[in-house]
Amino acid sequence: MRCPFCIDPDTRVIDSRLVGEGDQIRRRRECTKCKERFTTYESAELNFPRIVKSDGRREPFNEEKLRGGLLRAVQKRPVEMEKIDVAVSNIMHMLRATGDKEVKSIQVGDWVMEQLRGIDQVAYVRFASVYRKFEDVRAFLEEIERVENELPPELQKSQLDLLGSDDGDDS
Repeated sequence: MRCPFCIDPDTRVIDSRLVGEGDQIRRRRECTKCKERFTTYESAELNFPRIVKSDGRREPFNEEKLRGGLLRAVQKRPVEMEKIDVAVSNIMHMLRATGDKEVKSIQVGDWVMEQLRGIDQVAYVRFASVYRKFEDVRAFLEEIERVENELPPELQKSQLDLLGSDDGDDS
């Protein structure tokens, strides 16, 4: 590894640690010439399946596109970035686990919806409205009612009510 400061090719590793879910290694390095220290990250390069779009086009999997879609769904919502990182990691794991050379985009969209459902109800409905191409307000209401009825009790407590409570208490 070349030193980013003096471009000398001789550096040594001072410290190595696992990062995140253990799928990446963080290495602290020191240049033997200028003595500057810097950090590098090492991860396995995995081949992901190509994504088959609904119109038949095929494109390489793009992690940033996946992350961008999740971030748009949770925009202005009280969702921690760590939850988005975990969702991206889970979806990427599911992609690799298929063992297929190609995966339909509809499958990836379903996985995104599954992850969002556990993160934030509003983000889930936002994503669903675009993904399922809701045509009117009734489609929104039907999806909201379905989400509220299917959500496990432990997740219901941790998320804001989508339609407001029926008990008349506005506090």
